[in-house]
Parts: sequence; structure tokens; C-alpha cells
Amino acid sequence: MITLHHCPQTRSMRSLWLLHELDVEFEVQTYPFDKSLRAPAFLLTSPAGRVPALEIDGEAVFETGAICEVLCERFSPNVLGRPAGHRERVQWLIWVHFAETITQHSAALTQQYVALRDDTMRSPIVMKLEAARLGKCYAALETRLAGREYLLDGGFSAADVQVGQAVYLARFFAHLDGFPAVAAWYARITQREGFVASLPGDDALFKGDFFAPWEMPA
Repeated sequence: MITLHHCPQTRSMRSLWLLHELDVEFEVQTYPFDKSLRAPAFLLTSPAGRVPALEIDGEAVFETGAICEVLCERFSPNVLGRPAGHRERVQWLIWVHFAETITQHSAALTQQYVALRDDTMRSPIVMKLEAARLGKCYAALETRLAGREYLLDGGFSAADVQVGQAVYLARFFAHLDGFPAVAAWYARITQREGFVASLPGDDALFKGDFFAPWEMPA
């Protein structure tokens, strides 16, 4: 049995979406976004106390890129994955891991808007910088997606899952206005059953649809 350790609306949503796309049997162990991830038992699975972590064949795998590669190599090397030697292997790897480039900025903004409870701890400068950096990521995607339906010419793959979930999180902080190719691609991939199945319910981390630019109270 495959077990995914998951917090709603975090990086582990990528792995959850991918598991649904792979149509394999798995179970999900869900955690709140709190210190329960620091419990000694969980640290045996994910040493840094982060999600996702995946248990498969008696082994624990953490880091979304690693989980993506392991799952695709085992269950869908030629459809959702691109095996070694495939003409799209390099591009597949680039975009699978570009998801983390996007998410590092969303994570910084999540900390500012969600995790910090005292306004005096927040930084409008950090918020504006990180939101602008998301815009730079969108621009990179816009260039890649111009004239393409998916990130790879060979069709939908796990690269779209990884980056699509990263954009899902980024959209809480930076709109896709001005990036028509990205917006069309995002609309296309988020109609998939796997994406819909990975969405949070009442346990959503974000209490709202968009976090507008914030200014320090006078």
C-alpha cells in the first residue's frame, strides 16, 4: 500500500494530484498545518518535519520532485513521466523541478499572510518582492506555453501536475492577468478529475480566494 502524508493546500497537494492521475491504490494521512509535523514518529518518515512524505515498498520518500520521479518511473514512465533517453527527458526534469522555484515565493507569502499572526511581524516589502517574483515565474511559463497546450510537446505529463499545483498556490497572491497562455493552460489542466480530487474541503489552509497587497497599519 502507498501512503501519502499530506496537509491541504501545501506542496503535498502535488503528490496527491499525481496519485489520482496515476489511478493507483493509495491512502492519505492528513495533518493540520501545525506542530504535529514535528512529532518524533513523523520525523522518522520526513526528517525535516515537512509534507509531503510518501511510504512505498517499505521506504519513505520525501521532497515533491523525488516523489514525482519515483511514482512516474514505477507507474507511468512514458505517459506522465519521461524515461532516461527520451527526447523530452531534459525538459520534463526542468519543469518538474521548476514547480519549487514558484512555490518558494508562495511559501514566503503564506508565512507572511497566514502563519504570522501579529501585524508587526509582517513585512510589506517582503510581500511585494515575493509577489513580483511570482510574476517573473509566470513570465517564464508564458514564454514556454506560447503555442503549446502543455509544458511538453508530447502532451500532458507530471510536469503539468507539478507546475500546475504551484500556480494554484501562487494565484492566492498574484493574478494571472497579462499571461494569457498561462491562464489558458491553467484552466485546461484544472478541469482534470485528478486536480479536482486533490482540492481541499473544509480543512483548507487559506481562508479566502486572494490575499491583496498589504500595507503596515499606521
